[in-house]
Amino acid sequence: MAPSRPPSAPRPGSERTTTDLIRWAAFSCVLVPVVLLWYGTSLAGATGTALGLAAVTAVCRLLLRQSERGAARLLAEEETAATAGAEAGEHAPQAHHRGRRQRTGTGSHRGGRHSGGNSPAG
Repeated sequence: MAPSRPPSAPRPGSERTTTDLIRWAAFSCVLVPVVLLWYGTSLAGATGTALGLAAVTAVCRLLLRQSERGAARLLAEEETAATAGAEAGEHAPQAHHRGRRQRTGTGSHRGGRHSGGNSPAG
């Protein structure tokens, strides 16, 4: 059995990828207004663009961090359940936990366009 890492430890590549993503976003927040100024956009327009990009970058960063924490928590729960099952002697496969709003199987709740039916166009 491979040595396990602590449940709170991030995956090896995810932290680097996230940091790189945030760095590129910050670089874009600086580069885009500079290019806009270079091509003759007003200072106010370039400043507004910079502020808008910074706001979007901040929100994306928060959402990304929240998603990483949720994934780490789910992984920790799965590892804890697997360890508890192994200690109890259970060897039967268990259903995979798909998380909130992720259903398995077929049915009318699957996304996408539906052909025919009661739509005015079809």
